[in-house]
Amino acid sequence: MTTKLDTLLRERILVLDGAMGTMIQRHKLTEADFRGERWAAHTRDLRGNNDILTLTRPDVIGQIHRQYLEAGADIIETNTFSSNVVSQRDYGLESAVYDLNLAGARVAREAADEYTAKNPDKPRFVAGSIGPTTCTLSISPDVNNPSFRTLTFDQLKDAYLDQIRGLIDGGVDMLLAETIIDTLSVKACIVAIEEVQAEKGVRLPLMISVTVTDRSGRTLSGQTIDAFYVSVEHARPWCIGINCALGAADMRPYLEELSRQAECWVHAYPNAGLPNAFGEYDEQPEETGRLLKDFAASGFANILGGCCGTTPEHIGAIARAVAGLPPRKVAAGARGPEGTGVDLLETPGDQAKAQPPAFSTDRHPSPYVDPPQPAAPHLTRLAGLEPLTIRPDSNFQMIGERTNVTGSKKFMRLVKDDNWTEAAAVAMEQVRGGANIVDVNMDEGMLDSESAMTTFLNYIATEPEIARVPIMVDSSKWSVIEAGLKCVQGKSVVNSISLKEGEADFLHKAMLVRRYGAACVVMAFDETGQADTVERKVSICQRAYTMLTERAGFDPSDIIFDPNILAIATGLEEHNRYAINFIEATRIIKASCPGVKISGGISNLSFSFRGNDVVREAIHSAFLYHAIKAGLDMGIVNAGQLVVYEDIPADLLEHVEDILFDRRPDATERMVTFADKVKGSGKKRELDLTWREKPVEARLAFALVHGVVDFIEVDTEEARLKFARPLEVIEGPLMDGMKTVGDLFGAGKMFLPQVVKSARAMKRAVAYLEPFMEAEKAAQIAAGIDQKPQGKVLMATVKGDVHDIGKNIVGVVLGCNNYEVVDLGVMVSLDKILTTAVEQKVDIVGLSGLITPSLDEMVFVAKEMEHRGMTLPLLIGGATTSKQHTAVKIAPMYSGPTAHVLDASRAVDVVSSLLSDEKRDAYVARTRVDQAELREKYASRSQRALLTYEAAKANHLVTDWDTQEIAVPWFVGKRILEDEPLEKIVPLIDWTFFFSAWELKGRFPAIFDHPEYGHAARELYDHAQTLLKRIVKEKRFKARGVYGFWPANSVGDDIVVYKDDARNVELARFHMLRQQEPIADKRPNRSLADFVAPKESMAPDYIGAFAVTAGIGVDELVKEFEAQHDDYNAIIAKALADRLAEAFAEYLHAQARHDWGYGKSEHFTSEDLAAERYRGIRPAFGYPACPDHTEKATLFELLDAPAVGITLTENFAMWPAASVSGLYFSHPQAKYFIVGRIGRDQLEDYAKRKDMPLADAERWLGPNL
Repeated sequence: MTTKLDTLLRERILVLDGAMGTMIQRHKLTEADFRGERWAAHTRDLRGNNDILTLTRPDVIGQIHRQYLEAGADIIETNTFSSNVVSQRDYGLESAVYDLNLAGARVAREAADEYTAKNPDKPRFVAGSIGPTTCTLSISPDVNNPSFRTLTFDQLKDAYLDQIRGLIDGGVDMLLAETIIDTLSVKACIVAIEEVQAEKGVRLPLMISVTVTDRSGRTLSGQTIDAFYVSVEHARPWCIGINCALGAADMRPYLEELSRQAECWVHAYPNAGLPNAFGEYDEQPEETGRLLKDFAASGFANILGGCCGTTPEHIGAIARAVAGLPPRKVAAGARGPEGTGVDLLETPGDQAKAQPPAFSTDRHPSPYVDPPQPAAPHLTRLAGLEPLTIRPDSNFQMIGERTNVTGSKKFMRLVKDDNWTEAAAVAMEQVRGGANIVDVNMDEGMLDSESAMTTFLNYIATEPEIARVPIMVDSSKWSVIEAGLKCVQGKSVVNSISLKEGEADFLHKAMLVRRYGAACVVMAFDETGQADTVERKVSICQRAYTMLTERAGFDPSDIIFDPNILAIATGLEEHNRYAINFIEATRIIKASCPGVKISGGISNLSFSFRGNDVVREAIHSAFLYHAIKAGLDMGIVNAGQLVVYEDIPADLLEHVEDILFDRRPDATERMVTFADKVKGSGKKRELDLTWREKPVEARLAFALVHGVVDFIEVDTEEARLKFARPLEVIEGPLMDGMKTVGDLFGAGKMFLPQVVKSARAMKRAVAYLEPFMEAEKAAQIAAGIDQKPQGKVLMATVKGDVHDIGKNIVGVVLGCNNYEVVDLGVMVSLDKILTTAVEQKVDIVGLSGLITPSLDEMVFVAKEMEHRGMTLPLLIGGATTSKQHTAVKIAPMYSGPTAHVLDASRAVDVVSSLLSDEKRDAYVARTRVDQAELREKYASRSQRALLTYEAAKANHLVTDWDTQEIAVPWFVGKRILEDEPLEKIVPLIDWTFFFSAWELKGRFPAIFDHPEYGHAARELYDHAQTLLKRIVKEKRFKARGVYGFWPANSVGDDIVVYKDDARNVELARFHMLRQQEPIADKRPNRSLADFVAPKESMAPDYIGAFAVTAGIGVDELVKEFEAQHDDYNAIIAKALADRLAEAFAEYLHAQARHDWGYGKSEHFTSEDLAAERYRGIRPAFGYPACPDHTEKATLFELLDAPAVGITLTENFAMWPAASVSGLYFSHPQAKYFIVGRIGRDQLEDYAKRKDMPLADAERWLGPNL
């Protein structure tokens, strides 16, 4: 049943009262008022202890409550902010805590019930205020002793018990833990609430309110807002929000972030601005109302009120400001918007229930109702000072293992010596080495493990670099785990629980894990012992999954199964399949237990080879390489000492994988024998130059594989002197090295940045040898010893297109594999491509393009190749190309072989297949069959019915323009940015797309932790940063742009731009397209014209436009690198220019939103901007919402973009290539969309509107037909 309170929250925004202390100050109370009769003879001063006034001056407190209720408050707080044992100890009033809370609740209850009786249609509610104590659990008060705490978790928890009892007995409707400065302290409060509710058989909604202490966006104990939410969401808060410390203006960005994260109701009650020099608040009620109206209008909150400095006048202004505004929506399937959620009690009798009943007291019914259960598993979310979200596409999560006394002799020694500073340094090294989570284990017979765990966790809590990552509390003793959980403010991981002691023990511990707000590793143990077979691992985990999700209330995302990584190569035959069993079990568990994660202790696997770090590291890396593919999400590893899979010597790798996969009966014996030959200390951090001791051939091969250029000329000269001819150096050690590179790249063990670095080393070596080769060229030709490439490939970016980063990378990869590449560059005409192909006698023609018109140009090239009777294979590649387009549009135009190349990693396979006498025919036949199937699918797609254009227009986005608040820019016309400082733009770079250009897939910065190419990504990033700093310092690139605003209205699907506000002179007209495919759920068929007020509405709307570039100066720098045979830095330079242009566009959009008025109060981080968490859009012509590139001509004329150095090619590509342009829309519902397929009726209408020949319109809109 839906409660009255939750029903109200769905209908409107509720108003919370304001500051109690501010109002008490108005009464000018004396010491006698505070003492009353009860404490007339008390030995300590009591003035300032506002909470005791509920007992000594209840008339004053009741009056203040009524003033807030009269002002419009729906919820009033009890005057019990400091009514806990710790805070009242300062006044010697610990024994009065229960009475204070009982009285505080009753005074508020009486006032609320009085006003509800006056107006039953506006019921009033009471929130029991629970403020912070004067002590914190995450911060040491002693700067000389970081591990010291004034009180323990249990002491703080106990300090809250009587407060909570008094509030519940006094009849509050909900509990409000507020002004939270330390997350661990509120966790203690949550545990206290659970204990009291279990004791009383009642469950009340829980409001949790955090305080952001300054503009850093963090709590006093250092957590970000999103990390805080992750850390307390186990309590299933009914409502969560922010109060105090900041005024509304400064609070806004943090509330927006919390609102986006929270799966429950959200509240905010800021101070009345920031205090002045006298500690008073000057913000007037109407200003507070205006600011909180913005919160409401932005959809950030469900409950709004005031904190320090606010008065009934402020609350009245807030109530008036938010009246009639819709409340924030809570998504369906959220984790608990209507209650405190799954019972966190440990009582065994309650554990069999999936959800507890909604208890109520006899005195006052509770508004609590059980929340709906989520329909699908959530993402796994952990937290330290910062959140860690594990998504389906996340990289492997490394759990640092060196802070484990059983696994590290060094760490054990430091712990036993009480050398906590150096012990913390071990944890620091793990984090810096790439650990996403730090495992802490104190299980040692001579240690007081509980004390050691507490001391160490308290110590590292004060080290932000360590504390930013989640902690894994690891022990075989439950008491040690529980001690650790009481020290961690973030959402940690328990390692571990299992069924080995039976179901009751398992559920008891699971409920405690839930109570403390942790995720949990569940070992594959049961009552009969450890699982070693696939069947046992799977069955135990499935049984545990059912119990945890159905009986213990666990979200599957908080379950991490460890199916037992057991030692292999022990000499016992039954152990030989342990690695295989783990991998197979992982696959099945992930499939049958949705939402869970898989982890394991990687070092267990190699236990038989302890003492031989080289072998152990090879075993770990090889196992991870295969287990991650099977679904392993995380593992306990030494984050700083993982050897790269491709660096494992071939003979060692063969022996390792023999034992991993039980490939031969004598695998263990062979591995033991081989291990004696490779003993060593494993991977070291310092620069290893031992390869310099090898013969010159090996040194050159090493330099090429690792991209080292420091010694390349020296070694090449040594090799030239050793070999008979310079060409032999190329054909010998250099080509051997490049063959290795090609093999590693093809096997997925080397990545594009590394390949390009290898090519740079190769070019440097060849450039050194060229003068010597020229001197004996005639003799070499006569002797017939010229190097014969495997084939010659012509590559070109087609006419009208200026993008070539991907093409250049493909060229480098092919060159690394001994193919000769003829690169014609960008904007190459059809005739030049085909004439050069004949003159150079190439074997393959490759076409590249990024913009949509390039697709048509490729069709023209294919037609002309057919017309000229050519038979060369044709390769198609580039960002906008696809297998489908190649099959449907290009291949039918040419009878020769035509193939699409998805990315550089496929290029070598495709080229080698097309040039191989043995593979060619089969490859071509298979490709043609695939293309025929794609054409059939496309044909069936084309037969699906579209709406008529008239029907699509009738289903447009509906806006009530009479009530729509239209933003007005402060100027009309254009503004030029002549040379914008790059320093302003760099922070907005979205590095994720930088890595995508190099075919390294993953979010930044998580990509650095990828087990396969994290090292390559980090190295590439470091090199990019070095070059970027040089570009900025030397001002090598110039950032120029132009933007502006103009009056505008829509006319049908056109947007008419006017010269000025008189709207008499039409300055330009943009022609838009409309979605014509049927849209589900009665959603509109959108056009960008929908986001501009129609002319007939008489609403004076506006539109913005922009064009920016960061590409001025790029060509000069690229030429410098190419002259040094440095393709690697040349490609980095172009990629950086692209990213700077996009960052510039984001930077300018923020300025435009500010100039337009609606973005003045924005406070977005660079991550927020990258995620487009703002109002308004900036679509670019040629992209899905407005796919016609020819509209750029109108845009560039409106902006006079050539004046700032940006021009258009004949196919409407922008030059310089690192440029971005488009329109600005301010409509609150403006969003990006895909026009998709359009019908003939819309095409004809569009051509008519543009006064364009129908055939030309068909050409430019080909992909949409």
